[in-house]
Amino acid sequence: MASIPVPDLWPMARTGQRWLLRAKRREAGVDGHRMIFLERGRPGPGRPTLVLIHGFASMKENWALWMQKLPSDWHLLIPDLPGLGESQYQPAASYRYERQAERLRDWLSEYPGDNLHLAGSSMGGAIAAILAHKLNQPPRSVTLLNSAGIPEHPDVDINAPFKSDRDAILIPGDWAGVYRMFNSVGNGKPTVPGLAMTGLLGPDLLKRQASLRHIFNDMLADALAPARFLGPDTPPLQVQWGDRDVITPTRCVDWFRTATPNAEVHVFPGVGHLPMLERPGQSARVLQEFVQRQAR
Repeated sequence: MASIPVPDLWPMARTGQRWLLRAKRREAGVDGHRMIFLERGRPGPGRPTLVLIHGFASMKENWALWMQKLPSDWHLLIPDLPGLGESQYQPAASYRYERQAERLRDWLSEYPGDNLHLAGSSMGGAIAAILAHKLNQPPRSVTLLNSAGIPEHPDVDINAPFKSDRDAILIPGDWAGVYRMFNSVGNGKPTVPGLAMTGLLGPDLLKRQASLRHIFNDMLADALAPARFLGPDTPPLQVQWGDRDVITPTRCVDWFRTATPNAEVHVFPGVGHLPMLERPGQSARVLQEFVQRQAR
């Protein structure tokens, strides 16, 4: 019996969400890619520019709840990373962390850099950590949320080949995989948002298996690259983590205590891999207070 096709409602929902958030959809050319991003507000004196970088198999809309919580006068830039979301994917391109950071560096060169702040989730955290050291003018602050690319043990060789079985969760091959993805990256329990996202984003994700596999393999090719960049010369750093994360275990936080001892660390109890979705009010407030201190 033939399966009934499921309509892809995500493009319409995405447009409606953007209108509600009063954000503008922009387009830029970056390293041969068409990159789509959201912009809200404008840069100006005393006004932080905050760049929000999403994670693997995700998109700019993951930051929607933060956009509702953060000050309305801040300048927000929220890209779909090349290869993901609405941005262009190219089969011959490299999507390693460092290459993606270089693409964002080139894009951000069009904006004032004197009050720039970075925040990244998961893969986006790994890219933000590298980007902070590649910008011509260092950012005022960097916030990493359950960042990828962080050693789980202090004696890990950051240059050694890396293996991961997380693709079983992060690259769904069927509807059961989509359900498992959206209901395990949080605190491990089924949730109403997880069920809603399964239906809304499932059709899009299932069409992306080949590109997601490519990007995942490129991530693994230099999986701990951020650890080579983070250190004493890192700009003011905040770390946010959920203590029930099954993707990037909480033991990763211990690495920061030695590598970046001045980092401000927040571990949220009962939260999984995505604090900005699971605990948006608290995580946005923690970020806002940190940015405001560094922006002075």
